Amino acid sequence: MGIKLYEDIISQRMKAPRFKHSKNVAKEAVRLAKKYGADAEKAEVAGILHDATKETAENEQMQLIEKAGIVLTEMERESPKLWHAISGSAYVQVELGLDDQEIIDAIRYHTTGRAGMTLLDKVIFIADFISADRDYEGVDRMRKIAEKNLDEAVLEGMAFTIADLAQRKITIAPDTFAGYNELAALRAKVRKS
Repeated sequence: MGIKLYEDIISQRMKAPRFKHSKNVAKEAVRLAKKYGADAEKAEVAGILHDATKETAENEQMQLIEKAGIVLTEMERESPKLWHAISGSAYVQVELGLDDQEIIDAIRYHTTGRAGMTLLDKVIFIADFISADRDYEGVDRMRKIAEKNLDEAVLEGMAFTIADLAQRKITIAPDTFAGYNELAALRAKVRKS
């Protein structure tokens, strides 16, 4: 399927502001992919589809997750805010027939990150953080970091997420901690050498 067809499909699944966000993420993902050497075509597809189920009812998201054979951890089951990334990865497999594991994983981990992130995972994670429609406090700083070093931007994004969720006393996905710890350890190792 071409990007235009994916756009047509998801435009029917979400309100105009979310669709605009998805287009912005796809555009930023292509830019970052070209800058850092990721596959720009895959980045565009993952970017446009990353929030495909964000506005889908929770019971439908759970059905998609089960249909794809994904078994949620207890923490994931108790954290519906994480479901759209997981159900989105299920949706693109089950409903759209997409079988590119790299794109599927980039969609699944675009919110939490994880240890062992691929270049595409990082591109989508950051594109979602800094897309043109984002205006949270600190977004300009994130954009500057993303221009210099993708790993530093991912680390910063995970630190931001952990601090925000901890401040609001909301559960934090173990994948986020694992990804943060891996990148922080790598950063420390590089600075030592």
